[in-house]
Amino acid sequence: MRPKIYLFGDSITEMSFEVEDGGWGVSLADHFRRTADVVLRGFSGYNTRWALRIIDKAFPAEQGGGAPLAVTVFFGANDACVPDRCSSFQHVPVDEYKQNLCSIVSFFKKQWPTVHVILITPPPIYEPARLLYPFTENKSGLPERTYEAAGTYAKACLAVAAELGIPSVDLWIKVQEVPDWQTACLSDGLHLSRAGNAIVFKEVVDVLKKLGSSVETLMVDFPLIDDIDPNDPLKSFENLKN
Repeated sequence: MRPKIYLFGDSITEMSFEVEDGGWGVSLADHFRRTADVVLRGFSGYNTRWALRIIDKAFPAEQGGGAPLAVTVFFGANDACVPDRCSSFQHVPVDEYKQNLCSIVSFFKKQWPTVHVILITPPPIYEPARLLYPFTENKSGLPERTYEAAGTYAKACLAVAAELGIPSVDLWIKVQEVPDWQTACLSDGLHLSRAGNAIVFKEVVDVLKKLGSSVETLMVDFPLIDDIDPNDPLKSFENLKN
C-alpha cells in the first residue's frame, strides 16, 4: 500500500497544487512519485478554529490503509488577521491559536500514533501589497494583516512544536533570508510566488528526510521499467502478492 503524506492548511496549502506558480504541494507529489501519495486538504480562508470543526470529516479513520507517513499543518495566516480590521472574522487570539494547534496535533496522533506531524509557521506579511488585495471591502485603508502580527503567530507556532517535541518549518525566517523577499517570495503580500513555494518544498523535504522518509528510503511500488527483462517481461510480476 503506497503511503500518504497529507497537507492540511489554509489557502497557502490549497493553492499548493497550482502548477504555474511551482506549487509546493505539486512539487512534493512529483518528488515522491511512485513512493508516496501527496494528498491535499487545503481550505482557503480557514483558521485553526474552523479547522477543528471539520478535521474529523476531512480525515476520517481509514479502514486498512495504515497510518500516513506525515501530515503538514500550515495555519496561522488567517488567525493573525488584525481583530479590528476588515478581516476580523478570521482572527483567532494567539493563545487560542496555540491551543488549537495542540488539539490538531492531538487529533492526528490519536488517529495515527506513528504519524509525523510537521507544523509550518505563517509567512511574513508585506503590508503595502495587502492593501492592493483585500479579501473584503476595506474602508479603513489599513492592511488586514501586519508583519508584526504574523511574526507573533509564527513564534507561537514554533513554541507549540517545541513544547510537543515535533518538527517544524520556520517559514517566517526562511522567507526573509531571500533578498527582496517582499516581492520575490510573495505574490500579493501573503500568498507564495514560485520562489516562496520552492522554500516550503525544500524545507518539508528536508524535514521528512531527517525523519527517515526520503525517495532513497521509501520503497517503489511495482517493478520499474529498468528492472523488467525484455526477454521475459512477466517474470518480474510473478512474486507480487494478491
